[in-house]
Amino acid sequence: MKTVNHLWEKFISAENFQEAYKNSIKGKSSQKQVKRFKVNEKENLERVRLLCASGKFKTSKYRMMTIHEPKERIIYKLPYCPDRIVQHAVMNVLKPIFIRSFIKDTYACIEGRGQHKASRRCSEFVRRNAYCLKCDIRKFYPSINQRILSNKLHRKIKDAKFMALVDGIIFSFPGGKNCPIGNYCSQWFGNYYLSFLDNYIKHELKCGDYERFCDDFILFSNDKKYLNDCREKIRAFLKEELDLEFSKCDLFKTKQGVDFCGYRHFGKYILLRKSTAKRIKRRFKKIAAAGVLSESDKGSIASMNGWLKHCCSWHLRQKLEFDSISKQ
Repeated sequence: MKTVNHLWEKFISAENFQEAYKNSIKGKSSQKQVKRFKVNEKENLERVRLLCASGKFKTSKYRMMTIHEPKERIIYKLPYCPDRIVQHAVMNVLKPIFIRSFIKDTYACIEGRGQHKASRRCSEFVRRNAYCLKCDIRKFYPSINQRILSNKLHRKIKDAKFMALVDGIIFSFPGGKNCPIGNYCSQWFGNYYLSFLDNYIKHELKCGDYERFCDDFILFSNDKKYLNDCREKIRAFLKEELDLEFSKCDLFKTKQGVDFCGYRHFGKYILLRKSTAKRIKRRFKKIAAAGVLSESDKGSIASMNGWLKHCCSWHLRQKLEFDSISKQ
């Protein structure tokens, strides 16, 4: 494994914190905390940078919020200043290192990849394979072992000063487990944590047709026995190396359709996942009933169209009168 060093100077630079600030306010400029920060932008940003430079930065106390869409989960929130700015500054340094270690068929978080590209790749695999092994991790983010994550990062990064700050973020949640959903760093830490699984499946199990999106991953083959063997080896690897376990792990024929990234993939076409289709129907009917489209409604419709245009959705569009109502 190639190690990296001398990251502290890059992290603590004024240029890095300026970039972190710009990234942290994208889509959030109307928030009260951001508005307050902007009143004395330069002074406040320098104060955050010097807080880190002095070694006095500590992750603030989390606030918890429960959401129920698409399923119930707890979101952990931190103050904008200094925490969200510092996490963006940390990830400006770590992202290039992480991305170099990722396989090409992992799609979450990474610019230029994403959900729809993962869906198209899944279609390729479905067309040339008879069987699919579809798995996901039980309560993935709450189950991430902080010590294992820290150890793996320390083996890669030899800058003690920078890693002391990173460890402060990793161990900010008590109990030894959890990479809190809501942290900007968490989505990247989670992706890095499972990159070891990716490399094990690709290089040790020699599975060429494999991809992962967050904690959902799928293996394809024309050999059912091979996938059965993979299932047991992956189960052992997750337990022994990452302290994780399956939530689901199903082996089935691809002609049944492969549900992945919000779509159902068949040999010659792609459909919306049934739950996604129901959610779109419910939201769109509510918007259509109002009669006049607000700016918020138009944004919701654009989001729905983003789902529909990547699959066979003509019948659903016709039933909802989606195109005609959208143009009002």
